[in-house]
Amino acid sequence: MKKKEEKIEEKKVQKEKKEKKEKPKKEKKVKEKEQTTKKEVKEENAVEEKENSKKAKAKKKVHLKISFFTILVFLMDLGVIAGLVMIRTEEFKTFWIPSAMTTMTHKYLAYMLYDEKTVNRVMSENYIEQSTEEVNLDDIVVNEGNLFTKRYTNKYDKEIFTKTPGNDVYKLIRINESKFKGWLTVIWDPSDVELAVSSKLGRSGQSVNTLTRENGGLVGINGGGFEDLDGWGNGSIPYGSIIKNGELIWKHTGGWGSLIGFNKDHKMYLTYRSPEDAIADGMVDAVDFGPFLIVNGNVSKIHGDGGWGTAPRSIIAQRKDGVVLFLIIDGRMPGYSIGATMNDVIEILLRYKAYNAANLDGGASTTMSINGSLWNNPYVGGEYGGRTVSNAWIVTNKQNKAYTVPNKNDY
Repeated sequence: MKKKEEKIEEKKVQKEKKEKKEKPKKEKKVKEKEQTTKKEVKEENAVEEKENSKKAKAKKKVHLKISFFTILVFLMDLGVIAGLVMIRTEEFKTFWIPSAMTTMTHKYLAYMLYDEKTVNRVMSENYIEQSTEEVNLDDIVVNEGNLFTKRYTNKYDKEIFTKTPGNDVYKLIRINESKFKGWLTVIWDPSDVELAVSSKLGRSGQSVNTLTRENGGLVGINGGGFEDLDGWGNGSIPYGSIIKNGELIWKHTGGWGSLIGFNKDHKMYLTYRSPEDAIADGMVDAVDFGPFLIVNGNVSKIHGDGGWGTAPRSIIAQRKDGVVLFLIIDGRMPGYSIGATMNDVIEILLRYKAYNAANLDGGASTTMSINGSLWNNPYVGGEYGGRTVSNAWIVTNKQNKAYTVPNKNDY
């Protein structure tokens, strides 16, 4: 009996030892199981969070797309509305219609936005009432005393009579307005100004660069107009009449019927007379164009913007003291120079005391050359030296006065 009890006790002890020995293993397994469960839960939570994040981002992305699209449409609507509002204003009509109608090839642009009735009304309200008085040549006194000993009456006089060192032939003045940019050439001696005509007249024009270079010029600007059918005119067929060295070398219908030139005394002569009568009256060089802007110090009456819109301009003028002015305005290049109205150029001319002034061919023809190289920025044709034209007004230096080629970087 005692042995039996001892065996039972021994088994019990062994069982306790076994349980004690296996307890850490069981606890480890439980712990591992708990850790595995926690890890699985954590992973499940991470997956769930990731899914939720994706859904949130997708929702936000859709929202952003919708927002961007909404904003874009809104902005487009604003642009269309602003454009519709703008083209309905008289200011824009006055800018757009004359600018289109005074081109040779883009008149259709006026009718793209407005009906014929509106176009006709705007053009009838914007025009130039030219002076019909004859130029009083006696008012022009060339080289009276020394021009450079005069007292300046304003800053513009000072600009004109302050020479560029080394240049006794002409002075360049940069025109830098908010809407447009250009150049004013001041020629102190009017006997240095003459007309250069294409040597291929009737067949082809020549660039102002070529006309200036081949005729011994230092400066040149384009002169009269020419046939420009569909914008492909090459300057071969000038409009109106051309007088060169006192002879009528070209006569063609379709001109302005107004001559712009200089007589034998180097006085600027503006007239509506026939070329034959003008020659008999002493005209030496002349082209046909217009309108006349200033006659005997009196400005032509401008209705609205003059009916010529905003465009590149070429102008020739003379002061009472005989000083000649070439004015070039670049245009049709937003961000740099959109061009000038007739009112704009008249304002500049009056600053510099122009006494007689006339408009020359403008637009794509507006070109200025110095020493046979393009100086201004034509909106077309600049890459090949400017458009070919029929003639050009040039500045010569036959008296071999001191002259230095200007550097554009100085302006």
